[in-house]
Amino acid sequence: MSGGGCSIVWFRRDLRVEDNPALAAGVRAGAVIAVFIYAPEEEGHYYPGRVSRWWLKQSLAHLDSSLKSLGTSLITKRSTDSISSLLEVVKSTGATQLFFNHLYDPISLVRDHRTKEILTAQGISVRSFNADLLYEPWEVNDDEGRPFTTFSAFWEKCLSMPYDPEAPLLPPKRIISGDASRCPSDNLVFEDESEKGSNALLARAWSPGWSNADKALTTFVNGPLLEYSQNRRKADSATTSFLSPHLHFGEVSVRKVFHFVRIKQVLWANEGNKAGEESVNLFLKSIGLREYSRYMSFNHPYSHERPLLGHLRYFPWVVDEGYFKAWRQGRTGYPLVDAGMRELWATGWLHDRIRVVVSSFFVKVLQLPWRWGMKYFWDTLLDADLESDALGWQYISGTLPDGRELDRIDNPQFVGYKCDPHGEYVRRWLPELARLPTEWIHHPWNAPESVLEAAGIELGSNYPLPIVEIDSAKVRLEQALSQMWQNDAAARAAIENGMEEGHGDSADSPIAFPQAMHMEMDHEPVRNNPVIVTVRRYEDQMVPSMTSSLFRAEDEENSVDIRNSVVESRAEVPTDINVAEVHRRDTRDQAVMQTARTNATPHFNFAVGRRNSEDSTAESSSSTRERDGGVVPTWSPSSSNYSDQYVGDDNGIGTSSSYLQRHPQSHQLMNWQRLSQTG
Repeated sequence: MSGGGCSIVWFRRDLRVEDNPALAAGVRAGAVIAVFIYAPEEEGHYYPGRVSRWWLKQSLAHLDSSLKSLGTSLITKRSTDSISSLLEVVKSTGATQLFFNHLYDPISLVRDHRTKEILTAQGISVRSFNADLLYEPWEVNDDEGRPFTTFSAFWEKCLSMPYDPEAPLLPPKRIISGDASRCPSDNLVFEDESEKGSNALLARAWSPGWSNADKALTTFVNGPLLEYSQNRRKADSATTSFLSPHLHFGEVSVRKVFHFVRIKQVLWANEGNKAGEESVNLFLKSIGLREYSRYMSFNHPYSHERPLLGHLRYFPWVVDEGYFKAWRQGRTGYPLVDAGMRELWATGWLHDRIRVVVSSFFVKVLQLPWRWGMKYFWDTLLDADLESDALGWQYISGTLPDGRELDRIDNPQFVGYKCDPHGEYVRRWLPELARLPTEWIHHPWNAPESVLEAAGIELGSNYPLPIVEIDSAKVRLEQALSQMWQNDAAARAAIENGMEEGHGDSADSPIAFPQAMHMEMDHEPVRNNPVIVTVRRYEDQMVPSMTSSLFRAEDEENSVDIRNSVVESRAEVPTDINVAEVHRRDTRDQAVMQTARTNATPHFNFAVGRRNSEDSTAESSSSTRERDGGVVPTWSPSSSNYSDQYVGDDNGIGTSSSYLQRHPQSHQLMNWQRLSQTG
């Protein structure tokens, strides 16, 4: 064991020893203290769900076993304040350095920035790395240096970057363990007695842990990947990678996935295997969609709470807990929807196509608030991922400029015969329909009485009638859209006349979550910490400005016309800072900090982008290159043009939106400075 001067490696959602830049940096620096801090209360109302906690428990045990085989062990801490726990570990171990990998959800962005501020002030050297993306969000911009607002333009830029994502790192050969004798682990409890029975069933289908993630990747690349383009929409068979929970917990790096798949692409290209090449391109797109979800979360930190297009503030959502309960229980009367929801409850998993079906039904047919559905996904999915889920639900809800048309309703009956043509998926999860002929399996309400009787089905008794008829839903949706535009126009007129807003604004009067999924709505108090000028390395993370200035701006307009770009509002990385200077908190430096805040911390303006599909994938690249040091800048993306719509497949991912073309006023973005913090 090594004494003082050791390094802390702070594990979060990077639970692997392979291709882990923070761990590699710690090993290079000398003795290592590996720490995991479990502080779910910090996540606010996004406390991890049962199946997600089960996965985390298994993954941490797997990581600890791997670390022990390399010469150290994982110290686990139960906390309600990660930074306080880190300071305690520093004090008890004598550590002088902290290494961790970046996260991009809004809570982590703020927490990580505070961590650097506070520990640096304590004399601890703090460095962070990219371990979750191919490229950092601030590396991918358009020719004018602005963030992209559509997925196609973003992904095209990623694929044409002048430098490739770096090759994945090998795991360390051995780790010198720091002295953790005065830093005992806390016992982490991830499940209660009532959950253990259900959780035991998960182990039959899933094997968490970084080495198992490697096996899953190898199995997919050498098997289903070849026919991915043909089979990816089939819900009745294992046609996707099943990598998303491994990716969420960082058990495998997207960088490794990307390189593995690209190697296969080169091989198939040399063989003239067109089907294989097409499959790789489509799978790489799924990597890009996950990458884009982080990109959007970084540039729009409240995308998990607010619609990204301004007019959606005025949509008259149906607040009906009865509808919500029927959807959750798989009792809507639409077999494909019901099968999906029952699979989700039983297994914590859904095929990406079925996710689109059930979420589209939720938003378009039932017209329930999209945040209810997103929160339920968060509570029940094994791969619950705030960035991916937020962008998925925003896409379905028509709140992204190149997302699905808001006035488009997909009939589950017709979709069913595309992704479950023989009805096997429905029969597996709806045993009450098992004897129904395929001809009627996706629309039993049309089946002759004799057929229903022979199948043992009594509609309205052992299987429900449709909760809402599709034709009625279309009429109701048209009425809701009309009401939305009226509310939007009234609000605009009020603003132009110098009056306050208040015409049915659902963002300022947030819809409460149902009691069945009650969550605390109060946010952390907004802080206004002084800007601390520090050395910035290439790997260091840029963070959005989430200080109190973000939420004060009574003189700001409530929406931003994206055609009026404000390039000068973006923060720059200073290049004239003396990076060797030690900044103390005396009167002179306070004046310097105030100047830095004035020059480098503009208001946070929001542009918009697009959604993520459920085929999650994407990861990291670390580098030893140095950039000019300086203030960790506040990232302030300016508005930009939405003309670049992209056309997707019939999956609806990135369809060009005639809806937006018919309503040019919808090409306006929310200015979140006007919104309350209680939504």
